[in-house]
Order: sequence, then structure tokens, then C-alpha cells
Amino acid sequence: MPIVQLENLNDTEEMMYLAVEASPSGMIMTDCDGKIVMVNSMTEKLFGYSRQELMGSPLEILIPERFRPQHPEYRRTYIGESKTRPMGHGRELYGLHKNGKEFPVEVGLNPIETEHGIFVLAAIVDITDRKYAEEMIRLAVEASPNGMIMTNHEGCIVMVNTTTETLFGHPREELIGRSIEILIPEAHRAHHPGLRKNYLRNPSARAMGHGRDLYGLHKSGKEFPVEVGLNPTQTPQGFMVLASVIDITERKHQEERLKAALKEKDLLLSEIHHRVKNNLQIIDSLLGMQSDMSLSDVTTSILKESQNRVKSMSLIHQILYESSDFSHVDFASVVQSLVSNLSASYALNSSRIQINITTDQVLLPIDISIPLGLILNELCTNAMKYAFDESRHGNIDITLKYTAFNKLQVIVSDDGIGIPEELDIVNTATLGLQLVQLLSEQISAELIIQRKNPTSFSLIIPL
Repeated sequence: MPIVQLENLNDTEEMMYLAVEASPSGMIMTDCDGKIVMVNSMTEKLFGYSRQELMGSPLEILIPERFRPQHPEYRRTYIGESKTRPMGHGRELYGLHKNGKEFPVEVGLNPIETEHGIFVLAAIVDITDRKYAEEMIRLAVEASPNGMIMTNHEGCIVMVNTTTETLFGHPREELIGRSIEILIPEAHRAHHPGLRKNYLRNPSARAMGHGRDLYGLHKSGKEFPVEVGLNPTQTPQGFMVLASVIDITERKHQEERLKAALKEKDLLLSEIHHRVKNNLQIIDSLLGMQSDMSLSDVTTSILKESQNRVKSMSLIHQILYESSDFSHVDFASVVQSLVSNLSASYALNSSRIQINITTDQVLLPIDISIPLGLILNELCTNAMKYAFDESRHGNIDITLKYTAFNKLQVIVSDDGIGIPEELDIVNTATLGLQLVQLLSEQISAELIIQRKNPTSFSLIIPL
């Protein structure tokens, strides 16, 4: 068969020649007998031969020895069919370098009819890097701690990994080609095809833990809870869905143990608060009985103040006992109850003295609630007892509001007669003010006192 010489090429032919020569793929043309009649520079680079070594040689020189005996028959069959075969078609193919090293290739074939007979133009691509990347992906999927299952649009399993075999007890030979419903408990199978079709109408990545509780079915018939993540994937074989499956049996057991422990803790806390509240009520009753038996007005006043302090603590425990969350006390309710109790205790004349409460929705831990409740008890008691003489009208204002920097401001003020100048507030001998200062330090509150116009006690409490 004559070899084409370049001297007689016209411009169009020369352009075609340059395009073939510059192609990033190896280009090899063979005659109907499989003899090489043309190669380009990339072919020389891929196989390590010079074109002088290749021209006129059989194509089998570039094929690994184990494939050579069958190749002439494949070649004759192809020439008989005489049709284009795209890249990536058919079985895995390998090329043979001059140094004896094999490498994976993709080959596209095009038959060319000429006056000298049929020629075959082969385009060859070295896919070593692609094969390496595919192998890395395969190893990553195979070694994944999650079960990995790929299904086609009909729900047929096309790929599983080792973890899937372990999770469900089926070897992969029993799963490939089967419907995904084989891994779903019978009670849920009837609904699953409909759910799968709905997902395929609008496929999108679905994270683990999304939606309702899901269960897998082991080969033994045992059901187990799972989390499933879904990812739609477009492949050369069509649309696929990759499912990642995790057995969450142990997590479910831990959640149940945690729920049981929390329930036990709640019951214990409820019982503790109930008993503390009852004991405080007993102390309150004893102080009331002792007050009734006392003949001294001074003693009765002291006992009543102590009784109110106990009631203040009891109120907090009562509200906490009735709450579903033991870590927070609804302190707005505490203030309302505390003021109502003190007003009744001191028979406050509401026609003369108006109590105004302004509060945010304040939730406080019990270690702040009890000291703050006692502080408010003392400040409100002092305002009710000393701020107004019998002829004076006025207001007692109680304010709780959040400020910047995660702080709570508590203000108790009145427009009464004010604190006498001769009273040493810092070194006072009165138990009430001493308690206010000590308890303020306990909750790290900044205490600011204004004697009159209006008289106010302001606390800034860091939360």
C-alpha cells in the first residue's frame, strides 16, 4: 500500500495534516491488513516509538501480548461492520509502551473509504490519570465507614460497598441488580416506590437525619434504625442516586438512656423543690404562730419580717416546682407574687399608695433568683413601712429590664419622704439593709442608692 508523501499536498490537505499532527490524542491510521500507514507526534510520545519504527509495522506492536491473539479477529469484525466507534465504548483497553510498560487507553475508531480500500483512523487517549483518580474514588467509597449504595432511576442497585454488606448482611452479589426495597422493612415497602418517584421529580442533596425515622432490614429479618443521606448524580450510564447509610442503633440507645436519666433527674429535682417548699411553709407557719403568741410589738415586727423573708424563698420554690424547666425561674411571676404577699402582710392602702411593676420577660437561674428575691423583699418592705406617713400619697415603682452587655437592671424606687441624711447606709445597723448589701455582693451586683427625689435602689446584675 503506498504511503502518502507530503510534497503533493495542497493547502487544505496541509491544514488537515497539521491538525492531525497537533492533536492532543494519539492518531494512528491502519490499512485493512492492520499495517500502520500514519501516526502523529502524540502517538510517538504515548508509545515511545519513532514514526519510522511504526510505519509499516502491524498494529499489534502497540498491544499487550496477552491481547494480541484475539486482536486480528476483532479488527476484521470491525472492518466488516465499518462504523464509527466513540471513545469509552466497550471493554477496557491497554496500550504497550516500547519499554514494555502497559497503560490504560481509550480508543475511538473511524472507518475511511478510499480508492485504495478501507483505512481505519484510531484516536488514542492515555487514561492513566483518570484510572488512578477513579481507583482512588473507588477505594474511598469502599473504605467509607458509611454504607454506600448507588441506584438507578428505577431503584435498581448498581453499586454497594463493604460497609453496606456488613450493615445489611447481604454479599454484594445478592444486591447488585436487585431493587432497593430489599433493604427496607416490609411495613414500609409499599410506600417507598412512591416516595422514590417524588424524590426523583425534584432531586436534590438530602442531608443525614432529614425527615422522619428510617429503618433498614438486615438479611436475618432484624430491623435497625438508620440515617440516610441522598445525592443525585449524573453518570455516563444515566441518572443515579447515591445513598449514604448509617446504623444509628447505638445512638438511639444513648438517647433513650439520656432521656431516662433526664426524667429521673427532673423527678428528683421536683421532689427536692417540693420538700424545700413544704419545709419553708412549716417555718412560715411556726413564725406566724410565734408572732401571734408574742406580747411585744417589736418582737412581732421582727417575726413578721422573718416570716416574709421565708415566704419570699418559698414563692420562688413554688414557681420553680410548677415550672417545666428547673434551670430558669420566671422572675416576673416572682415579683408579682412577692408584692401581693407583702401588700397583704402590711395591709397596704392601695387608695393612697400605688405599686407599679414594669418588667421584661426575665428568666433567671435559682442561684440568682433566691438572693434577688430576698433583696426585693427587703427593699419593698422598707418602702411600704417607711416611705409614706399616714397622710402621704405616692407610688412605689419596681422595674426589671435587660441592658446592653448581658446585664439585668433592677430598680425599686418611691416618691416618699426619702432616707434620712443621718442614716449611715453603708454601716447601717438595720438587718434589712445589711441583707441587701450582702446579697448584692453574693450575686456580683452593683448597688446604687439614691436617698430622695425619688428614693431608689438600683442593681446592675451580670448574667
